Amino acid sequence: MGQNFLLDLNLTRRIARAAGPLDKTTVLEVGPGPGGLTRALMEEGADIVIGVETDTRAIAALTELQAAYPGRLSIVCNDALKVDELALLAQFGRASVDVKVVANLP
Repeated sequence: MGQNFLLDLNLTRRIARAAGPLDKTTVLEVGPGPGGLTRALMEEGADIVIGVETDTRAIAALTELQAAYPGRLSIVCNDALKVDELALLAQFGRASVDVKVVANLP
C-alpha cells in the first residue's frame, strides 16, 4: 500500500480543530493509520473516535493508543468504502448523536 502518514503534531492539531468543536461529539475517522490525527482528535475533546482502518500494521499501533484513551477509541478493521456508517454507529450505540467524519486523505 502506498500510504503517507501524517505525524506532524502542529498539523494534526490544525486538522482536528478544522473539524470544529468536538466536545461530546462522535468522530468517525477514515483511515487513521498509526494514529497521529486520532491523538489530536482526542486531545481536542472528541467524546469517542471510531477509526476505520484496513492496514493491520496500523491497527497494532492504534491498539496501543487505545490504552491511552480508555473507552474513547474504537478500531474497526474494514474498508471505509464498504462500511455501512449508520450500522457501524448503531453498533457502538452512537446512531443518534452528533457525528463528524474526519480523514487525512491525500
